[in-house]
Amino acid sequence: MGPLSGIRVIEIASLAPAPFGCMILADLGADVLRIDRADQCGPAARQPTDPLVRGRRSIGLNLKDPAAIDVLLQLAEGADVLVEGFRPGVAERLGFGPQVCAERNPRLIFARMTGWGQDGPLSPTAGHDIDYIAISGALSMVGRAGESPVPPVNLIGDFGGGGMLLALGILAALVERAGSGLGQVVDAAMVDGSALLTSFVYGLLSTGVWQDRRGTNLLDGGAPFYDTYATADGQYMAVGALEPQFYAALLRGLELTDAGLPGQHDRQRWPELRQRFAETFSRRTRAEWERVFAGTDACVSPVLGLAEAPEHPHAVARDAFVSVAGVTQPAPAPRFGRTAAGQPAAPPRPGADTDAVLADLGLSADDIAGLRARGVIG
Repeated sequence: MGPLSGIRVIEIASLAPAPFGCMILADLGADVLRIDRADQCGPAARQPTDPLVRGRRSIGLNLKDPAAIDVLLQLAEGADVLVEGFRPGVAERLGFGPQVCAERNPRLIFARMTGWGQDGPLSPTAGHDIDYIAISGALSMVGRAGESPVPPVNLIGDFGGGGMLLALGILAALVERAGSGLGQVVDAAMVDGSALLTSFVYGLLSTGVWQDRRGTNLLDGGAPFYDTYATADGQYMAVGALEPQFYAALLRGLELTDAGLPGQHDRQRWPELRQRFAETFSRRTRAEWERVFAGTDACVSPVLGLAEAPEHPHAVARDAFVSVAGVTQPAPAPRFGRTAAGQPAAPPRPGADTDAVLADLGLSADDIAGLRARGVIG
């Protein structure tokens, strides 16, 4: 099921961004075969529950063994996409770089997920989400004025600028291949992707609408009408009343329409406006404010915790969350009218499909047993 039904993907197991990109492909119907480490397979291997690994099959290979690389290349011959997240040059040293794979399968899309990209002075060095978004400029925008930048979890680098961009690049390469008949390398880098997410800010910066100082702009917590406010019960409400008509609805809900407040865009008096909003929100509970703003265009919403979000009536109505292997998690997205994605399958136990996959390649039971005895497979 799903629009990618029939697309075969090989995923070399890694952390965060590449699994997220492959999760998206699997959610949309691709047949994703995950290459797990052989030494992490077997009866003692714990059954995973990580949503990032859902919807896959798994085979265990020791990629340091040339015999395992031969198996991987045989798999690549019948695949549409291969995804790896090693540092630049590692796949080549192991023996399955893009050129080797292209010789076996010219239609193969070889997708590479890294933090710094395949070239540049930082490409061979280690890093994490926070480093990539620091260099790209994205981190500088997150936080209160006059305070340190705040790491936005790892959503910008690993997921938005990493795995999501990886999936987009793969899909674009698949579309191009339909015309050319040839695969290509997709170089997806978190430093590039997180920079790409800031594109609109550069446009505002060029016109003087945006200041290169966090916590002072319309969308970074600088504006009192685009921020969060504590309620009487220690919860929070999010306010996004940017446009005049929405701002007017906000004031009506807060009963501040005739309170003699400063003008909405009087930046010099924003601190005064923020204080009035904070005092007003603190007088009622979150549930009370939800009732006040329900059905209005004030753009005011409750700030829900991770345990609460799946229970919100809108999420329930849209089936926005599903339970897979006993774990509540976001459902596949986006939605498709004709080729809807199905319920994601549970994450596979590492190496669970090794024998079946190798048998499909034509290996006999004795061949498989021999590879296992030598530590080539899990």
